[in-house]
Amino acid sequence: MNFDPLINQVLSIASWLVPIAMIASILKSPWFKGFWGEVLAKFFGRLLLPAGVYRRVHNVTLETPGGSTQIDHIFVSRFGIFVVETKNMQGWIFGGENQAQWTQRIYKKSFKFQNPLRQNYKHVKALEALLDVSTDTIHSVVVFVGNSTFKTPMPANVTKEGGYIRYVKSFTTPVLTENEVEAIVDQIQSGRLAPTRDTHRRHVQQLEARNNPLAEKLCPKCGCRMLKRTSKRGANAGKKFLGCSAFPDCRMVQPLT
Repeated sequence: MNFDPLINQVLSIASWLVPIAMIASILKSPWFKGFWGEVLAKFFGRLLLPAGVYRRVHNVTLETPGGSTQIDHIFVSRFGIFVVETKNMQGWIFGGENQAQWTQRIYKKSFKFQNPLRQNYKHVKALEALLDVSTDTIHSVVVFVGNSTFKTPMPANVTKEGGYIRYVKSFTTPVLTENEVEAIVDQIQSGRLAPTRDTHRRHVQQLEARNNPLAEKLCPKCGCRMLKRTSKRGANAGKKFLGCSAFPDCRMVQPLT
């Protein structure tokens, strides 16, 4: 009996069933849901926050005394500067404005994570230092993307996906002039680190080193190792500090903590 026609039919069916199964698996994955949520957040921003009113800058990495910090989105308008932190998470989210840690619950498992408002506070302060503007001009916004549900009351500046639009638009009193808006956007563009893969890689390395006390410290300027050194002269003679191993090409120093 010739099984070739049957085999060919099975292979033909498999040739389109396998790709469909793969696509379905990707569409159901937490990664895709988070990615799609981020796309929706950006889409709502473009659709409902007119570019002529709200100037947007994405993925801004700034140098800080402790290394670097990365801001997901910044919207600059006459009504203020909005610093947006996105969190790609699933499950139930429990937290309060003044709690140091929030909780993510997926089925029966619970995970602690840093209060995103506190995380974004660091971004706000870094931007504040760069721009030298009044503190009440900059507003922190946290946007959760992905398949997550708030199980505790959240402050107005913590939202789901496109919900942040409502919060941003709630500010209707001009606090900046058009010229100031333009100047601030220029300051952000000129003060940020180059938006390259290398910048992102260094930032991730610094985050890993910061979260691992046993990891070697890296120079926030060039990415080389930071070495423990001792000052040999001057008012700080005898004091220890961290100096870049690329010295004298890089003269970055940090206090020893």
